[in-house]
Order: sequence, then structure tokens, then C-alpha cells
Amino acid sequence: MSTALLLLLLAALLEAGGDALVRSGLRGPAGHRLVWLAAGGVVLFAYGCAVNTPAWDFGRLLGIYVVFFFVVAQVISWLAFRQKPDGGVWAGGALIVLGGIVLTLWRR
Repeated sequence: MSTALLLLLLAALLEAGGDALVRSGLRGPAGHRLVWLAAGGVVLFAYGCAVNTPAWDFGRLLGIYVVFFFVVAQVISWLAFRQKPDGGVWAGGALIVLGGIVLTLWRR
């Protein structure tokens, strides 16, 4: 299970990071746009490989993945784009974390 969690964390880092690179390419200085967009494409491709290569029940692990993605995306947004989460993000994030716990721990 710990290997799966590490892979899911890596996937969240790749997805949120690739998205941030693409965002930088779309909104950054004109001289660097193509580099950022290409880097984002490579990172998002790596995300797709990381998520789809293992033989796992991704739907079952989706709850914890959404939590990882949310947390990583907020950290990247704060550090890279200087966008601090407000009260709504914290409240919604708490619900995401609680939902991820329910999805992960719920027994059939």
C-alpha cells in the first residue's frame, strides 16, 4: 500500500506541476512560452504513464489521489503564483480531505 501511496503522490506532483507549467506557458513572457508549454506537455505525459502503468484499482484509490492533488495544487499555487488559499479554499479543502478519507477507508 505504501508503494501505491507514493505513486499517487508522484502522480499528483506531476499532474499539478504539469498544469502549472502549462499555465506559465500560456500566461508568461512571450519569449519563454514554448519552453514552458513543452515542459508541461512532457510532465503531463509522465503523469499519464505514472497513473496508468500500475495494475491497480485507480477508482478505489481515487479518494486519496484527490486529496494529494488538492494539497499539491494548493502548495504550487501558493509558491509559484503567490495565490494564498482563502477561507473558502480551506473549508472546501477540509471537505475534500474528509471525502478522500471516506472513499479510501470505506469497506464494501
